[in-house]
Amino acid sequence: MLTRRTLFGVGGAVLLAPIATPSTAVAQSIPLRFPRPSGPFRVGTTELHLVDSGRADPWVSGRRRELMVSVWYPARGVGERAVYLPRGTAEVFGEGAAGALRQPVGRVDWVGARSHGLLMAPVRRGRYPVVVFSPGFGVPRGLASVMVAELASRGYVVVTVDHTYEVAAVEFPGGRLAVQTLPATGYALTARTTRVADVRFVLDQLTKLANGHNPDAEQRRLPDGLGQILDLRHIGAFGHSAGGITAADVMDVDRRVGAGIDLDGELGYGYPDPVSAPTVKHGTDRPFLLFGTGGTGPGGGPMNHHTEPSWRMFWENSTGWQRDLNFPDGRHYSFVDYQVLIPWFQRFFTVPPELIANTIGSADPDAVLRALRTYIPAFFDQHLRQRPQYGVWRHALPETTFVS
Repeated sequence: MLTRRTLFGVGGAVLLAPIATPSTAVAQSIPLRFPRPSGPFRVGTTELHLVDSGRADPWVSGRRRELMVSVWYPARGVGERAVYLPRGTAEVFGEGAAGALRQPVGRVDWVGARSHGLLMAPVRRGRYPVVVFSPGFGVPRGLASVMVAELASRGYVVVTVDHTYEVAAVEFPGGRLAVQTLPATGYALTARTTRVADVRFVLDQLTKLANGHNPDAEQRRLPDGLGQILDLRHIGAFGHSAGGITAADVMDVDRRVGAGIDLDGELGYGYPDPVSAPTVKHGTDRPFLLFGTGGTGPGGGPMNHHTEPSWRMFWENSTGWQRDLNFPDGRHYSFVDYQVLIPWFQRFFTVPPELIANTIGSADPDAVLRALRTYIPAFFDQHLRQRPQYGVWRHALPETTFVS
């Protein structure tokens, strides 16, 4: 789904509500809490400011394309917990969240929230497969931190990308904000091609990093040995919503990516007929996992390769390993951090029932988290590390169905 208007950091699936004003009386600010990663390794994180000097930005004339990315990696030792969202992003995001949650601005402490990534922590020596994560349209890269940290704790280097000018606010070094800047209509295909170019550029910069260069535009210090742990022979991609489309689109044009996951993204989006989308028309000869929900397909029904035309055509045209999973009681944002944040908020105030219904549905949050922690790492373990996961694909966990 690509939707220009964003609120609560997401697209039009969320019920719009009036945005509360800072003058509204605010009770004690609610801190955010996230489940600890379950893997054996500590998780380190750092960020990169990347400038593509050879590419004009498609959204703002006269600018070169620039990106902010975060690198999450297996770490050793200790470090300061990194912010969940950069301050400027958190402030803009918090205003939208206040309206959607029907709470005053400041009721939730987005600015002070911390992730389980340790800022600039020493790297754990070794070689780790690389996975690129692309968020949904309008969603900051930090909003998938729970699953990203999980993969890093399991021995992956995960690189998350903000697609500049799609997101409500991307913060660059020095506190500069790039706010959402899109035309009123006709942006879908430009967004798709831009995202593919973004991810391919990121892969190019990771190659430079692995070769001993610092690709950060300001040449800021990076964790010692970060480039040495990148196993660029084994690269995966996954994403939520538009990010799932991006994972498939990148695989269609770049053989460096050996396995991909689409979390509830309609692959034909932006084309008058799904078969017109090159990704759908070509399918893939590499492993790919489709993961939908019970209420985000055509007409509000299930999203799977039987119901969604673009998924069906992609499925039929693909020759690689493939699976189709589903959360029947979940909804579009069950795949990102809303799945743990909304139940947390319910401890402190009443979350609008329609917001719950439109974001995470009625699925058991703990069961959904357990399924995500099972299937996403298992997929990459099998196809990037060549570690068979026969037991994982034999029986569905609670809240999950296998679509055959």
